[in-house]
Amino acid sequence: MYRERASRIPGAVVWARTLEPGAVAPVLPDGCMDLLWRDGELLVAGPDTRAYVPDAATGPRYAGVRFAPGAGPAALGVPAHELRDRRVPLAALWPGAEVRRAAERIGQAPDPAAALEALALARAGEPDPLMRAVAARLAEGRPVAETAAAVGLGARQLHRRSLDAFGYGPKTLARVLRLQRALALVWRGVPYAEAALAAGCADQAHLAREMRALTGTTLSGYARAAKSATPTPSGSWSVA
Repeated sequence: MYRERASRIPGAVVWARTLEPGAVAPVLPDGCMDLLWRDGELLVAGPDTRAYVPDAATGPRYAGVRFAPGAGPAALGVPAHELRDRRVPLAALWPGAEVRRAAERIGQAPDPAAALEALALARAGEPDPLMRAVAARLAEGRPVAETAAAVGLGARQLHRRSLDAFGYGPKTLARVLRLQRALALVWRGVPYAEAALAAGCADQAHLAREMRALTGTTLSGYARAAKSATPTPSGSWSVA
Protein backbone atom coordinates (compact mmCIF):
# COMPACT_ATOMS: atom_id res chain seq x y z
CA MET A 1 0.00 0.00 0.00
CA TYR A 2 1.33 3.41 -0.99
CA ARG A 3 0.11 6.83 0.07
CA GLU A 4 1.48 10.33 -0.26
CA ARG A 5 0.72 13.96 0.45
CA ALA A 6 2.27 17.35 -0.09
CA SER A 7 4.83 18.27 2.55
CA ARG A 8 5.06 21.43 4.60
CA ILE A 9 8.50 21.73 2.99
CA PRO A 10 7.92 23.64 -0.27
CA GLY A 11 7.92 21.34 -3.27
CA ALA A 12 8.48 18.16 -1.24
CA VAL A 13 6.27 15.07 -0.95
CA VAL A 14 5.77 12.91 2.14
CA TRP A 15 5.07 9.26 1.38
CA ALA A 16 4.67 5.94 3.13
CA ARG A 17 4.57 2.41 1.84
CA THR A 18 4.16 -1.10 3.18
CA LEU A 19 5.52 -3.75 0.84
CA GLU A 20 4.05 -7.18 0.38
CA PRO A 21 6.57 -10.08 0.24
CA GLY A 22 8.33 -10.04 -3.11
CA ALA A 23 6.85 -6.66 -4.11
CA VAL A 24 10.13 -5.16 -5.28
CA ALA A 25 10.32 -3.13 -8.48
CA PRO A 26 12.73 -0.52 -9.84
CA VAL A 27 12.78 3.09 -8.74
CA LEU A 28 13.24 5.27 -11.80
CA PRO A 29 15.42 8.41 -11.97
CA ASP A 30 13.47 11.56 -11.04
CA GLY A 31 16.07 14.21 -10.21
CA CYS A 32 15.16 14.08 -6.51
CA MET A 33 16.77 13.10 -3.21
CA ASP A 34 14.83 11.32 -0.44
CA LEU A 35 15.18 11.14 3.33
CA LEU A 36 14.05 7.61 4.24
CA TRP A 37 12.95 5.68 7.28
CA ARG A 38 13.02 1.91 6.78
CA ASP A 39 11.79 -0.13 9.74
CA GLY A 40 13.93 1.73 12.28
CA GLU A 41 16.78 2.80 10.01
CA LEU A 42 17.32 6.28 8.59
CA LEU A 43 18.82 6.55 5.12
CA VAL A 44 19.33 9.02 2.31
CA ALA A 45 18.66 8.17 -1.31
CA GLY A 46 20.76 10.24 -3.65
CA PRO A 47 19.79 11.36 -7.16
CA ASP A 48 19.78 8.47 -9.62
CA THR A 49 21.10 8.32 -13.15
CA ARG A 50 19.67 4.84 -13.67
CA ALA A 51 16.95 2.65 -12.23
CA TYR A 52 17.56 1.46 -8.68
CA VAL A 53 16.27 -1.95 -7.55
CA PRO A 54 15.86 -2.26 -3.74
CA ASP A 55 17.09 -5.32 -1.91
CA ALA A 56 14.17 -7.73 -1.54
CA ALA A 57 15.45 -8.69 1.92
CA THR A 58 14.94 -5.23 3.42
CA GLY A 59 12.08 -4.47 5.81
CA PRO A 60 8.52 -3.96 4.60
CA ARG A 61 7.70 -0.55 6.14
CA TYR A 62 8.97 2.65 4.57
CA ALA A 63 8.40 6.36 4.95
CA GLY A 64 10.04 9.09 2.97
CA VAL A 65 10.36 12.78 2.29
CA ARG A 66 11.08 13.38 -1.38
CA PHE A 67 12.69 16.79 -1.88
CA ALA A 68 12.14 18.78 -5.04
CA PRO A 69 15.08 18.71 -7.48
CA GLY A 70 17.85 20.86 -6.04
CA ALA A 71 16.34 21.12 -2.54
CA GLY A 72 17.90 18.04 -0.94
CA PRO A 73 21.38 19.45 -0.29
CA ALA A 74 20.00 22.38 1.76
CA ALA A 75 18.22 19.95 4.08
CA LEU A 76 20.77 17.16 4.23
CA GLY A 77 23.92 19.26 4.30
CA VAL A 78 25.82 17.50 1.51
CA PRO A 79 26.32 18.29 -2.19
CA ALA A 80 24.06 16.11 -4.30
CA HIS A 81 26.85 14.71 -6.46
CA GLU A 82 28.40 13.03 -3.41
CA LEU A 83 25.30 10.84 -3.14
CA ARG A 84 24.66 10.22 -6.83
CA ASP A 85 23.38 6.66 -7.42
CA ARG A 86 23.87 5.83 -3.72
CA ARG A 87 21.82 4.95 -0.64
CA VAL A 88 23.71 5.82 2.53
CA PRO A 89 22.92 5.72 6.26
CA LEU A 90 21.94 9.14 7.57
CA ALA A 91 24.51 8.62 10.34
CA ALA A 92 27.22 9.00 7.67
CA LEU A 93 26.04 12.59 7.17
CA TRP A 94 24.71 13.68 10.57
CA PRO A 95 25.96 13.02 14.12
CA GLY A 96 25.34 9.37 15.00
CA ALA A 97 23.73 10.01 18.40
CA GLU A 98 21.27 12.46 16.86
CA VAL A 99 20.35 9.97 14.15
CA ARG A 100 19.83 7.13 16.64
CA ARG A 101 17.49 9.27 18.75
CA ALA A 102 15.58 10.39 15.68
CA ALA A 103 15.21 6.83 14.36
CA GLU A 104 13.86 5.65 17.72
CA ARG A 105 11.44 8.58 17.92
CA ILE A 106 10.15 7.98 14.40
CA GLY A 107 9.76 4.26 14.99
CA GLN A 108 7.61 4.90 18.06
CA ALA A 109 5.46 7.55 16.42
CA PRO A 110 1.84 6.73 15.45
CA ASP A 111 2.63 8.13 11.99
CA PRO A 112 6.31 7.56 11.11
CA ALA A 113 5.94 9.58 7.88
CA ALA A 114 4.77 12.65 9.81
CA ALA A 115 7.59 12.24 12.33
CA LEU A 116 10.10 11.93 9.51
CA GLU A 117 8.72 15.08 7.93
CA ALA A 118 9.17 16.92 11.24
CA LEU A 119 12.82 15.85 11.29
CA ALA A 120 13.32 17.07 7.72
CA LEU A 121 11.45 20.30 8.41
CA ALA A 122 13.71 21.09 11.37
CA ARG A 123 16.74 20.74 9.10
CA ALA A 124 15.36 22.16 5.88
CA GLY A 125 17.33 25.12 4.61
CA GLU A 126 16.58 27.50 1.78
CA PRO A 127 17.51 25.95 -1.59
CA ASP A 128 19.63 27.97 -3.99
CA PRO A 129 17.02 30.17 -5.73
CA LEU A 130 19.02 30.19 -8.95
CA MET A 131 19.08 26.38 -9.08
CA ARG A 132 15.39 26.31 -8.23
CA ALA A 133 14.79 28.46 -11.29
CA VAL A 134 16.97 26.15 -13.38
CA ALA A 135 14.98 23.09 -12.27
CA ALA A 136 11.68 24.82 -13.00
CA ARG A 137 12.74 25.80 -16.51
CA LEU A 138 14.12 22.36 -17.34
CA ALA A 139 10.95 20.75 -15.98
CA GLU A 140 9.02 22.85 -18.48
CA GLY A 141 11.18 21.48 -21.27
CA ARG A 142 13.26 24.61 -21.88
CA PRO A 143 16.65 24.01 -23.58
CA VAL A 144 19.74 23.99 -21.38
CA ALA A 145 21.43 26.83 -23.27
CA GLU A 146 18.32 28.99 -23.03
CA THR A 147 18.06 28.18 -19.32
CA ALA A 148 21.68 29.15 -18.69
CA ALA A 149 21.16 32.48 -20.43
CA ALA A 150 17.93 33.12 -18.55
CA VAL A 151 19.57 32.70 -15.14
CA GLY A 152 22.74 34.53 -16.13
CA LEU A 153 25.21 31.65 -15.89
CA GLY A 154 27.84 30.42 -18.30
CA ALA A 155 27.84 26.78 -19.36
CA ARG A 156 30.66 25.81 -16.97
CA GLN A 157 29.14 27.70 -14.05
CA LEU A 158 25.77 26.08 -14.64
CA HIS A 159 27.32 22.63 -14.84
CA ARG A 160 29.34 23.09 -11.63
CA ARG A 161 26.40 24.43 -9.65
CA SER A 162 24.11 21.75 -11.05
CA LEU A 163 26.43 19.01 -9.75
CA ASP A 164 26.06 20.40 -6.23
CA ALA A 165 22.31 20.97 -6.47
CA PHE A 166 21.06 18.05 -8.56
CA GLY A 167 23.87 15.50 -8.53
CA TYR A 168 24.56 15.75 -12.25
CA GLY A 169 24.79 18.30 -15.01
CA PRO A 170 21.83 20.18 -16.47
CA LYS A 171 21.71 18.06 -19.62
CA THR A 172 21.25 14.89 -17.57
CA LEU A 173 18.64 16.56 -15.38
CA ALA A 174 16.80 17.72 -18.50
CA ARG A 175 16.77 14.15 -19.85
CA VAL A 176 15.50 12.76 -16.56
CA LEU A 177 12.73 15.34 -16.26
CA ARG A 178 11.74 14.86 -19.90
CA LEU A 179 11.44 11.14 -19.32
CA GLN A 180 9.30 11.78 -16.25
CA ARG A 181 6.95 13.98 -18.28
CA ALA A 182 6.59 11.24 -20.85
CA LEU A 183 6.01 8.49 -18.28
CA ALA A 184 3.32 10.54 -16.55
CA LEU A 185 1.48 10.64 -19.88
CA VAL A 186 2.05 6.95 -20.61
CA TRP A 187 0.68 6.06 -17.18
CA ARG A 188 -2.49 7.98 -18.03
CA GLY A 189 -2.88 5.95 -21.19
CA VAL A 190 -1.54 8.43 -23.75
CA PRO A 191 -0.10 6.59 -26.81
CA TYR A 192 3.69 6.35 -26.82
CA ALA A 193 4.22 8.49 -29.91
CA GLU A 194 1.95 11.24 -28.60
CA ALA A 195 3.57 11.13 -25.15
CA ALA A 196 7.04 11.36 -26.73
CA LEU A 197 6.23 14.51 -28.69
CA ALA A 198 4.36 16.15 -25.81
CA ALA A 199 7.30 15.53 -23.46
CA GLY A 200 9.83 17.01 -25.88
CA CYS A 201 11.32 13.94 -27.56
CA ALA A 202 11.88 13.93 -31.31
CA ASP A 203 9.71 10.85 -31.79
CA GLN A 204 8.70 7.55 -30.18
CA ALA A 205 12.03 5.93 -31.05
CA HIS A 206 13.86 8.73 -29.21
CA LEU A 207 11.71 8.16 -26.12
CA ALA A 208 12.28 4.40 -26.32
CA ARG A 209 16.06 4.92 -26.42
CA GLU A 210 15.94 7.27 -23.44
CA MET A 211 13.76 4.81 -21.53
CA ARG A 212 16.24 2.02 -22.10
CA ALA A 213 19.28 4.20 -21.31
CA LEU A 214 17.92 5.71 -18.08
CA THR A 215 15.85 2.84 -16.69
CA GLY A 216 16.99 -0.39 -18.34
CA THR A 217 13.42 -1.26 -19.25
CA THR A 218 11.00 -0.58 -22.09
CA LEU A 219 7.92 1.59 -22.45
CA SER A 220 5.71 -1.48 -22.72
CA GLY A 221 7.34 -2.94 -19.60
CA TYR A 222 6.65 0.24 -17.70
CA ALA A 223 3.05 0.37 -18.94
CA ARG A 224 2.42 -3.23 -17.85
CA ALA A 225 3.89 -2.64 -14.40
CA ALA A 226 1.97 0.61 -13.97
CA LYS A 227 -1.32 -1.17 -14.59
CA SER A 228 -0.70 -3.53 -11.67
CA ALA A 229 0.85 -1.11 -9.17
CA THR A 230 0.54 2.41 -7.81
CA PRO A 231 3.37 4.53 -9.22
CA THR A 232 4.91 7.26 -7.14
CA PRO A 233 4.92 10.84 -8.45
CA SER A 234 8.36 10.17 -9.86
CA GLY A 235 7.14 7.47 -12.20
CA SER A 236 8.45 4.52 -10.21
CA TRP A 237 6.36 2.01 -8.38
CA SER A 238 8.54 0.96 -5.51
CA VAL A 239 10.46 2.47 -2.62
CA ALA A 240 13.48 4.69 -2.87
